[in-house]
Amino acid sequence: MIHFMNLNRVFQKGKSIFDYKINLNFTSLFFILVMILSTYNISYYVITKNNQAVIPNKAVSEKEVPKTLQENFTEPIDNGKYDQFIPCRVRNGERKFHYIISQAATRYQVDPALIKAIILAESGYDPRAISRRGARGLMQLMPRTARALGVRDSFNPEHNIDGGVRYFKQLLNRFNQDVKLALAAYNAGSRKVLKYNGIPPFRATQIYIKKVIEYQDYFKNKITIEKV
Repeated sequence: MIHFMNLNRVFQKGKSIFDYKINLNFTSLFFILVMILSTYNISYYVITKNNQAVIPNKAVSEKEVPKTLQENFTEPIDNGKYDQFIPCRVRNGERKFHYIISQAATRYQVDPALIKAIILAESGYDPRAISRRGARGLMQLMPRTARALGVRDSFNPEHNIDGGVRYFKQLLNRFNQDVKLALAAYNAGSRKVLKYNGIPPFRATQIYIKKVIEYQDYFKNKITIEKV
């Protein structure tokens, strides 16, 4: 660290006015350098902020980024254009399964951005994911649910996504198209939603719903931006 010289000490030690000017100029240059570097202590994002897309090159401090995005989207992007917080494996997975997701979402008339958000929250786009409770695949289908839906292979992305979207559509219909209640049922089970006559008072379920809604906003804005 550079320490500023005390001018009184400079004169007390018999320094010339020429030395004083050199020190003063160095101090000024140091301040200018600090100011320049501070302008680069900014990240550039394309994320959701108050449910709106933040355009590239618009400065946003990290404090303004939704907390759940900070917790889950941690790797920097490669090209500086999109997905500041999206890990590479998630970006690659979202691109890889985009067509299957779009087809299933169209088939069952569900927002594809919402399905992408559920997959991100459930498995992080890992088609081989297995939870501690035994849920499997991209949309984390429980074996019993998968059998009821006729899903032959939960680790097959096409089978898993088709079954998961179909199941979520059933939940939407059951809870009068209320997305939050359907998400609560997807996470905690329909019985719990019915028991509490609404979103269950489980912290994990409440956080899950919040994350999925934020992810949905992200994917909606991402799709909009990429179409421009």
